[in-house]
Amino acid sequence: MPVTHRDIETAAAALAGQVVRTPTIASPRLSELFGMPLFFKLENLQFTGSFKDRGACNKLLQVRAGNQAPNGVVAASAGNHAQGVAYHARRLGIAATIVMPQTTPFSKAERTEALGATVVLHGESLSEAYQRAQELVQERQLLFIHPYDDDAVIAGQGTAAVEMLQDQPELDVLVVPIGGGGLIAGMATWARHVRPRLRILGVQTEFCPSMVAAVRNQPAPSLRTHTLADGIAVKQPGERTRAIIGKLVDDFVLVDETAIEHAVQVLVTQQKTVTEGAGAAAFAAVMANPTRFHGQKVGVVLSGGNIDRRMLSTVLLRGLARDGKVARLRIEITDLPGTLSKVTRMIGATGADIIEIEHERLFSPLPPRQAELDVVLETRGKSHVDQILRDLHAAGFPARAF
Repeated sequence: MPVTHRDIETAAAALAGQVVRTPTIASPRLSELFGMPLFFKLENLQFTGSFKDRGACNKLLQVRAGNQAPNGVVAASAGNHAQGVAYHARRLGIAATIVMPQTTPFSKAERTEALGATVVLHGESLSEAYQRAQELVQERQLLFIHPYDDDAVIAGQGTAAVEMLQDQPELDVLVVPIGGGGLIAGMATWARHVRPRLRILGVQTEFCPSMVAAVRNQPAPSLRTHTLADGIAVKQPGERTRAIIGKLVDDFVLVDETAIEHAVQVLVTQQKTVTEGAGAAAFAAVMANPTRFHGQKVGVVLSGGNIDRRMLSTVLLRGLARDGKVARLRIEITDLPGTLSKVTRMIGATGADIIEIEHERLFSPLPPRQAELDVVLETRGKSHVDQILRDLHAAGFPARAF
């Protein structure tokens, strides 16, 4: 195997005091809800918000010790790897260049620069950015830091399992997200050493199951990276990580977009923990398959928390709409003075709060003396919405939720 438990022991000693020793916490509320003891490894609490700090720091410590990059290092990333390399390179006195696609959101490029790296925007995709990074290796004599297919990076990521199994040595199942495979490869290497019978499950999205196909020697599926879990939407999984995963990981779970979105919502509202889509993917697998884990002590890695604020807002509001706590009604009224105030008084009397209202006369299929109201409400839930609809119908105002 390219990485052994001794490599991870060495990495754990090297990283002590260099990265956050994140907690593994019990979740009594969600444990009761899903019928199993649940424990979360909070890698979203790392300084740059993801487990990538571990592998980047371990690799860069080795680079500095061996003076392997006198001219600096380069990486290609649009996300967490970029920030991990940038932050730890600056701390360790190593010049870092990060190549990011030109389509990278400005906030991510700005954050990476703020962490001390030189950002180069190149190409429309990560593969084009990767090619430019390889050119910079030759042009400037830089050392390339791979995001996952590197022994030192894999060993660094494996230190998450060292901490997790120190905190919860009696886990029955370990559930870990998979992108390029560095995290689960490192964690599985350590887990198999200290707990040979621990069950290890890897999680990918249905949109981009590249590692699952590679390990199972299946034809490459059609891969889509436009997913809420973009942090694990990796088209080209690692070769070194694939070898480890194929030998040490028991099985895989694929999760869809709805499950990932729901997991982000539940973690915020019930666990009070913010994760990105990729960071919530392992929990999404548990939520979508509770009977598979029933009664077992389940360790779930929340791998990162770098979700865009607008996306988080959208996800949470969609959750409120799905639960019926924000509802939109279309109400037919007679277009006469006083009708609108009558409808709003009726809705208010039920205890609902009107957020916005639109009075549609011109673009309605109804006769000229009638109109439609589109009303957005905050309610107590779906049963409350049903009550409002019944009251409106009884008062002669046909209405429906849409």
